[in-house]
Amino acid sequence: MFQKIDKTKYAPHSKPIMVWDGECGFCKYWTTRWSKFTGTKIIYEPYQTASERFEDIDEVHFRQASRLIEADGRIYSGPRSAYRTFTYGSKWGFLDAWYENKKWFQSLSDKAYSWVEKNRNFLFKLTKALFGSDPNEIRPFWLIYLGVILYFIYMGF
Repeated sequence: MFQKIDKTKYAPHSKPIMVWDGECGFCKYWTTRWSKFTGTKIIYEPYQTASERFEDIDEVHFRQASRLIEADGRIYSGPRSAYRTFTYGSKWGFLDAWYENKKWFQSLSDKAYSWVEKNRNFLFKLTKALFGSDPNEIRPFWLIYLGVILYFIYMGF
């Protein structure tokens, strides 16, 4: 499980920074996708380059989970970092409030995040199979798969 960190004294001041694992294909895919929703409101940077600016956060913490570092230095970790980015330009911003106010949702999100972290390679392959390999142009391949399955169910195999 990842460790949550509250604040850094090396705040970015201008814009929030989403720090993620630049060597993870799954992470790159989804941060690229999220940047479509947030535009220029958030800076997305791999921890491999961003970590040196945040001297009070050990690199091991960046390897554990994504971190959204707000302009005032507040830090949101793991699933909360993702939900927090949604408040900058997505209809999914309500998930941040759910995470903060609903303990069951926070617990479920943290456990799911830990599972995803352990299965990133498999989930990256699954993501590409369901949505295509270009996060800038999502393709609903999952609809085709669902249609084929429903067809065979309807036809009785």
